[in-house]
Amino acid sequence: MFSKLQVPQISLAEGRYPCRPIEHALLPRQFSTSAQKPAAVVTANPKKDEEGNDMLIDITERAAKRLQEIMAKDSNPSLALRVTVESGGCHGFQYLMSLTNMSAVSPDDDTVFEASNGSGAKVVMDEPSLELLKGSKVDFTMELIGSQFKIVGNPAATSSCGCGTSFDINP
Repeated sequence: MFSKLQVPQISLAEGRYPCRPIEHALLPRQFSTSAQKPAAVVTANPKKDEEGNDMLIDITERAAKRLQEIMAKDSNPSLALRVTVESGGCHGFQYLMSLTNMSAVSPDDDTVFEASNGSGAKVVMDEPSLELLKGSKVDFTMELIGSQFKIVGNPAATSSCGCGTSFDINP
């Protein structure tokens, strides 16, 4: 009922190849790259880590859009999302997020990030929190259990709880 698959015989001596030789097919493809626009820029009090690198975070499009909606609903363009890290939670540290007015931001202690998409969305962090969150993203998630701002992709976190509000780091 079924016929066997017919595989054509190819003579390598004749120099006919159905495709490129294997050693060429496995080489990585070369892609042109362009500089990516950062998702957030520091607008106040930039900080550097112990190696002298800028301590940065990203703000996702969803988080920026949600912050912009909150600012419009409250008719308050001075609102910002404050993200802090405290000891506690089921994994050692926990993320705490709250809305704050920019007038409550300390120019000496807080770093302010603004979404680069022009939404005016701002995230504020103190230096100890930024030290633990550098390289991560602030996102906004909508799930069946509710909507929330969330930290994702934290490079310092070695494990986290199921709901994502607490995390652990290597000592």
